[in-house]
Amino acid sequence: MPQGQTPSTPDDGLTTRQRRNRPLVVVHHGAGKGKSTAAFGLALRAWNQGWSIGVFQFVKSAKWRIGEQAALEALGEVHTSTGQGGPVEWHKMGSGWSWSRRAGCEEDHAADALEGWREIQRRLAAETHGFYVLDEFTYPIKWGWIDPHEVAETLSSRPGHQHVVITGRDPHPTLIEVADLVTEMTKVKHPFDSGQKGQRGIEW
Repeated sequence: MPQGQTPSTPDDGLTTRQRRNRPLVVVHHGAGKGKSTAAFGLALRAWNQGWSIGVFQFVKSAKWRIGEQAALEALGEVHTSTGQGGPVEWHKMGSGWSWSRRAGCEEDHAADALEGWREIQRRLAAETHGFYVLDEFTYPIKWGWIDPHEVAETLSSRPGHQHVVITGRDPHPTLIEVADLVTEMTKVKHPFDSGQKGQRGIEW
């Protein structure tokens, strides 16, 4: 793509500017590290554009406060006090139920996840945010707690200018189909494989 030229121009009736600024559905998946990290990097760019940011974590424990949360919430405070950037909201769905499946039965976790998705649907309908991160959202879909076809329909018909980034392993094929940008993180090497656990500043 020399000088940013696309390989083809679709016959979609849009101007170059309209096509360039279409809101995207982005999926970061794969076994490699960096899916959420890349999504939060995009959130930083969105904040700089002055967009409202909504982060919804579906798997990580509600007790965790990762570095990106602290940084983005601090930027939200900057927006509140100075008007720079955009507002930031960070929401955690349930009490955390990924690899450990801690407290609560599966029905409770499924209900929490579904209500989290219902809240996102309400916000998409109301055009609440310009940029959404649905972190680890592939898992409740994979576990059968959220209907992938309903998700695809909601994302495809969302109004206004709302970007949505979804992270997690094993995305449902329907998510891949509806997405505009899909990146697979492939693990080549990881310290965990040689017995090194996660460390501050790298994993959180």
